[in-house]
Amino acid sequence: MKSSAGQGLVPRLRFPEFLEAGEWEERKLIDICKKITQGGTPDTSNPDYWNGSIEWLTPAEMGKIETRFIDSTVRKITITGLKNCSSDLLPINSVIISTRAPIGHLAINKSEMAINQGCKGLIPKELTNYDFLYYALFIFKSSLIDLGAGNTFKELSGNSLKNFEISLPSFPEQQKIANCLSSLDDLISAETQQLATLKAHKKALMQQLFPAEGETVPQLRFPEFLGAGEWEEKTLGDICDCIVSGRNKPKSFTGNIPWITIPDIQGVKIHSSISKLGLSIEEIKECGAKIVPKNSVIMSCVGTFGLVSICEQDLVINQQLHAWLPSQIINNYYLLYSLVLHKNQMERMATHTTIAYLNKDSCNAIIISFPSLPEQQKIASCLSSLDDLITAQTQKINTLKQHKKGLMQQLFPLI
Repeated sequence: MKSSAGQGLVPRLRFPEFLEAGEWEERKLIDICKKITQGGTPDTSNPDYWNGSIEWLTPAEMGKIETRFIDSTVRKITITGLKNCSSDLLPINSVIISTRAPIGHLAINKSEMAINQGCKGLIPKELTNYDFLYYALFIFKSSLIDLGAGNTFKELSGNSLKNFEISLPSFPEQQKIANCLSSLDDLISAETQQLATLKAHKKALMQQLFPAEGETVPQLRFPEFLGAGEWEEKTLGDICDCIVSGRNKPKSFTGNIPWITIPDIQGVKIHSSISKLGLSIEEIKECGAKIVPKNSVIMSCVGTFGLVSICEQDLVINQQLHAWLPSQIINNYYLLYSLVLHKNQMERMATHTTIAYLNKDSCNAIIISFPSLPEQQKIASCLSSLDDLITAQTQKINTLKQHKKGLMQQLFPLI
């Protein structure tokens, strides 16, 4: 089979020592693996089968893995449980793929492991590099999904997986490609850990910079405010003007005033919608919506509470969001960080039906503790600086992921 470029089964980018190595082969997975195993679940009503020492992996858990490796699972089975289900015990460095709900999650096990019936285990032969196999399956994920069949949910059958063909170079070239991509993955993992550390630091700092529930002063205070006394408490409605959108969804979006929904809240600041939808003044009047002024604080009030952001320009929000325009005694960034800490209070105050929600009166009744404006500004500035670091770190990780994606598309032949 020729590549899409019509130049034979070769990648667009090749390491110098393999430039004259010829075309890659197409091989069925069953031919490059010692065995492709099925999974199984021991009888969940039998306590003798569970809480043992054997790791047992499911597609749901695979979807939460942040690296390509896994060595421990949430649930474990006993030797008796393993003997009484259809799963094999996979050796270390097998490649595990989810074959339903959904198709295409991948992992490499770093300890012996059993799998449930939503997974298959690929045990590579000696001349198949397990990392290379992982990356090859990753790049062909959409093709594997297309092979799935079923009405309730798609499932990739054992035969379809066994007969699936991937492009394969020599073992030394596999190792070179795997080492290159593994190094990038290791770098991404390190940067992701750094991001997690920054977020944990911010969370801990916020808990010290704001008074605990029932307290009137924080645990940690900047030196110039150590003798400044207790903080005040007021309701949100007393210190802000609340803006609630109309219930009617716009019939058209032809303007340039951004239409904001909950998925658009992805950081401390917001200036546009992911969908790029916008309203004109006429469309805003027609649906009964309201313009939220620049520098207002918007917050999710339906389903998920406490997702907050500050408007960097005039916006229009849907009915799942509320907005507050702080008075002169409240810094908007301080208010944003304070609201983040009130999620538990919001949960208690919410009306719980099919979907929990906070109406305008409930939101305005939220109690906000606050110090003098200079101290608010100091707290907001400290946390904003941390958020800038978090944003920069997130962008760094996204850039690395995009680089990896582009590199993979060049290191593998396009069919």
